[in-house]
Amino acid sequence: MSIKFKEDIITLAIESSCDETSVSVLKNGREVLSNIINSQIEQHKKFGGVVPEVASRKHIENINGVISEALEKAEVSFSDITHVGVTYGPGLVGALLVGLSAAKAIAFAREIPLNGVNHIEGHVYANFIEHKELEPPFICLIVSGGHTHLVYMKDYGQYEVLGKTRDDAAGEAFDKVARALGLGYPGGPQIDKLAKEGNSDAIQFPKAYLEEGSYDFSFSGLKSAVLNYLNSQKMKGSDIEVADVAASFQKSVVEILTEKTIKCALEKGVNRVVLAGGVAANSGLRSYLQRECDKNNIDLKYPSLTLCTDNAAMIGCVAYYDYVRGLRSNLDLNAIPNLKIGMFF
Repeated sequence: MSIKFKEDIITLAIESSCDETSVSVLKNGREVLSNIINSQIEQHKKFGGVVPEVASRKHIENINGVISEALEKAEVSFSDITHVGVTYGPGLVGALLVGLSAAKAIAFAREIPLNGVNHIEGHVYANFIEHKELEPPFICLIVSGGHTHLVYMKDYGQYEVLGKTRDDAAGEAFDKVARALGLGYPGGPQIDKLAKEGNSDAIQFPKAYLEEGSYDFSFSGLKSAVLNYLNSQKMKGSDIEVADVAASFQKSVVEILTEKTIKCALEKGVNRVVLAGGVAANSGLRSYLQRECDKNNIDLKYPSLTLCTDNAAMIGCVAYYDYVRGLRSNLDLNAIPNLKIGMFF
């Protein structure tokens, strides 16, 4: 997309879909002037997961301060902002409404356009910030706590969902297995760290391929297999090598994600794969997917660790490209907790 403007477009973006209050300021979509992330991990650790009501209240407490900090760090004021981008789904409805209300208030007060953004789409666009030269088309593997998708991105705003999870998302499975292993929250980084100390071939956990030709995923069976193994070992009074369990579980997840992604890219005739979402930070997935992409002459891109997790910069990048395409959201835009990413050809 090569649309030219006489002046720079300054985007103020807000992300509050789960337990991070984030505000970012971007110039022309890909240059991040500030990206403030206020995480609530410490508040939710004692519950073993995100409590929606607690998350919503913390967003209310944090939002104004984070907006001010983002503007200050970017060295801009509200009068410099061209438009406002904000996540309106998917996510926790109460959390979404906090960010959405703030964004609409700014857009209304400053009389500037509003662009509602799909959170899943945002994870894809994190790669445009990281890799300035990146352009569609490509296959994108989106893996996070709530989502596992294989998406063909034909152009900006044009997606074809080729596969998705039928039950647990990959990140959700990581969190549940981590909890069973007593590793705490968030589970993904804990398992990734522990897996480096274990033998990934110690336990043969299943991989669900589903019916022939399907690009869908299923992780509930794998999760159950791990839980059954742990219960069986406890009943027999046998020792449990936690690092081996973590490594073997992670291997099953990583291999099925990688195998389906590579197959999808080859069958689509696409020589570029993009990795996105919170689980994109997993070192096992990065290294294995890189190795298999290299074998098949496929170019792999993934964002830095900061851009893998929920952040407003990725939301601002989507908002920018929607803005230059002439898209606008009305001020009656509402939160959609189960918002999908799909075909818009």
